[in-house]
Amino acid sequence: MTRTPPITDAEWEVMNVLWEKSPRTAMEVAEALDRHPKTVKTLLGRLARKNVLRYREEGNRYVYSAAIPRQRYVREESASFIDRVFGGETTPALVHFVRSSRLSQEEIDELRRILDEKAGAE
Repeated sequence: MTRTPPITDAEWEVMNVLWEKSPRTAMEVAEALDRHPKTVKTLLGRLARKNVLRYREEGNRYVYSAAIPRQRYVREESASFIDRVFGGETTPALVHFVRSSRLSQEEIDELRRILDEKAGAE
């Protein structure tokens, strides 16, 4: 599988809108982000050139949708972050986030459930 093209923080914002609901017009994306339509059209153009989104013409406008699933981007960006910041070691990354985050009892219970499942699967 080829690596996903890197996207900027502003492009992530646009993609999050499209991952939430697609297809959307440039104006709908701009409204969702409360950004100037021209800025959004520039970002959409960049994302289209990177083949991260697809578009089709409907009358006198284009409608956009994600070409790469959000989960794929999250998986690859997470792995890249862990490689860069934690030398590829997952445990120190998890320990850091658990210790530095405020977690509700519900979140702690969910983490325990996931770890118990993981322990039972191995």
